[in-house]
Amino acid sequence: MKLNYYSDTDSLYIDLDENRASVETREIEAGVLLDFDADGKLVGIDIDHASKVANLARIESAGIIK
Repeated sequence: MKLNYYSDTDSLYIDLDENRASVETREIEAGVLLDFDADGKLVGIDIDHASKVANLARIESAGIIK
């Protein structure tokens, strides 16, 4: 998983699977878009105006759950 923040558009993209290409995007609410691959698997989440939705000053990982 990879987080990408674009300050020029204040958007945060959460790339869940860098090896799968998005072929469909669905807006689930204003400014929140979900990207799906050809098999219908969720591959990314795009959040517009991210700094208004989340505290971007700190990003923390709780670790990997096995």
